[in-house]
Amino acid sequence: MDVSLTLWVLTIVGLCALIGTDFFVGRKPHEVSLREAGTWTIIWIVLAGLFGIGLWIWGDSQASGEFFAGYVTEKSLSVDNLFVFVIIMGKFAVPPQYQARVLMVGVLIALVMRAAFIAAGAALIASFSWVFYIFGAFLIYTAWKLVQEARAEEADEEWEENRLLKAVERRFAATDTYHGTKLFITENGKRLITPMLIVMLAIGTTDLLFALDSIPAIFGLTQDPYIVFTANAFALMGLRQLYFLIGGLLKKLVHLSYGLSVILGFIGVKLVLHALHESGVHVPEISTAVSLSVIGGVLVVTTLTSLRASRRIDAEQEKQKETEPAEARRPGPGDD
Repeated sequence: MDVSLTLWVLTIVGLCALIGTDFFVGRKPHEVSLREAGTWTIIWIVLAGLFGIGLWIWGDSQASGEFFAGYVTEKSLSVDNLFVFVIIMGKFAVPPQYQARVLMVGVLIALVMRAAFIAAGAALIASFSWVFYIFGAFLIYTAWKLVQEARAEEADEEWEENRLLKAVERRFAATDTYHGTKLFITENGKRLITPMLIVMLAIGTTDLLFALDSIPAIFGLTQDPYIVFTANAFALMGLRQLYFLIGGLLKKLVHLSYGLSVILGFIGVKLVLHALHESGVHVPEISTAVSLSVIGGVLVVTTLTSLRASRRIDAEQEKQKETEPAEARRPGPGDD
């Protein structure tokens, strides 16, 4: 898709306007309700849908299909990120009324840094076609790791601070308590950072680590930097509301890691096939329509099996609770 500089500028300005509107509406610290989260989640999904339709009308069907495939993939991978966000929020004991602000700034940091990743990835792909082999192999390896972690049941593993956060905490003095949404305060003539700044950096840099998986994945669906960037932008900008909407449902998606591993593995194979084709080897290539069908089908099956497994687990726990009181009343060997 041939994208002019004017279209790039208009797109970035439009995205900034949407982000500014979102920030203005939720500028006052407050605990986000399910109704508010649901409304904004629908708004972001509709906007992404309209953008994809616009690509089909003013661009072509291939560009539109690649955008939707990329958007769905990035959205599904971002849901997996929410597990870690929940752990980070708990670790830093972020008050509920400040969590929306933390997520917004953290996502903005991630969006800016992902833009740099996308530019670097596009430059590498344009210059070196063998990069597809590396991206494909990395995605297949990541898919295998996801399966291993899921089988080991590591859902409750603790989040560890990355090197950037540790360096910030060593270099700058910080307060122990939150001071509203302030990032810095002055006490006794000394400038201190607050936990608010640290947790924002934690969200932003952690999401950047997730980009190591998602950026190669979307380049496996499209090599158009414009589509890669906009799909990432729309997926990330709705992440904050999605956090509050399905935060309580995350534990029910017990098969999500398996589904994501299938998607990443599939895209990894697609990248390797594309790399072989670029090298002159006659191999079949996977179309955008097939990619979108596989991604959507895997997510539907994963969601259905997860909910079914969760209901079974809940039923077993309820049954266990009903039998525990009766067993507790049974006299032991040493009772009279």
